[in-house]
Amino acid sequence: MDQTRPTPTIEDYLGVLYTLERDNEPAIGARLASWLEVSAPTVTATLQRMKRDGWVTMDERKEIHLTPAGRQAAKSVLRRHMLSELLLARVLGVPWSVVHAEADQMEHIISSDTMQRLAQRLDDPETCPHGNPLPGHEALLDEWIPLTEVEPGQQIVIKRVHESVEQKHEVMVYLEEQGLMPGTQAAVGEVIPFNETVSLQVGDKTVVLGFSVAQGIYVHVEP
Repeated sequence: MDQTRPTPTIEDYLGVLYTLERDNEPAIGARLASWLEVSAPTVTATLQRMKRDGWVTMDERKEIHLTPAGRQAAKSVLRRHMLSELLLARVLGVPWSVVHAEADQMEHIISSDTMQRLAQRLDDPETCPHGNPLPGHEALLDEWIPLTEVEPGQQIVIKRVHESVEQKHEVMVYLEEQGLMPGTQAAVGEVIPFNETVSLQVGDKTVVLGFSVAQGIYVHVEP
């Protein structure tokens, strides 16, 4: 197999597959189609090429698994993506809600040498601006829980906004406007299962989130 860097399209697929694997989520074609916003036939055709080229395998349940080469390539593209986000946010002052989309373009053109220089310039960070761990720092995930699992009245610190939420630009803009970013302290108010909402008291304002967003926000519960 040619071990050169995958095409940008293949890198996008590898990044999603790595994220699903990291989160112990089954990787199937429908999940990829939804995440990448492409058709099922497109996913099928791309996966066949990836299987042919040795980036993935597929089991009898049609679940997709990264090969060692695929996992290494996935780690590389995610690292480039997250370092690009940090460069945009810390050095260039690009808004938090925008850096994910910008980094989607940059991740495919940064060289390995530049990536290493960038990591050193940024003091070898463990997380991206949204709190998701760079490859090699996945143990951080064990320390945080989804907002939907927090009891009313508890004090929390937002630690992470999941990659699946990062994909939704309008949601990210709303979270930034409301100050719901990593490092923000808040108190959990009402959790209403029947209409699937959770409210947060952030300073002197109340912010209401639907479960679909809240389950992608990970927090540390204060003692």
